[in-house]
Amino acid sequence: MGGNHRSDYIGARALFSSIPKVDWLLGDRGYDADWFREALKDKGIRAFIPGRKQRKTPVKYDKRRYKRRNRIEIMFGRLKDWRRVATRYDRCPKVFLSATALAATVIYWL
Repeated sequence: MGGNHRSDYIGARALFSSIPKVDWLLGDRGYDADWFREALKDKGIRAFIPGRKQRKTPVKYDKRRYKRRNRIEIMFGRLKDWRRVATRYDRCPKVFLSATALAATVIYWL
């Protein structure tokens, strides 16, 4: 694998300390790592992450809840339809957040 083909859980390690207090976390197979599952469990977060195909022992997870993650992916896809949000024209975080909130509000009402 080249340098650009890294699993999602590598980025999750860098951002783990900033995960807010939640009851559960949805993730795709890219987040399937034993250390990540243990870290979530230690923080009191239930993981709904399917196991990788090459995992020797299957991981149990709520398939119905896991399927709901497509709603989040669809929402991000719709936000990316807004050029200003997708290309991040606004470099100021407050202005970018405002543009994202405006786009999300319009998408919600349409």
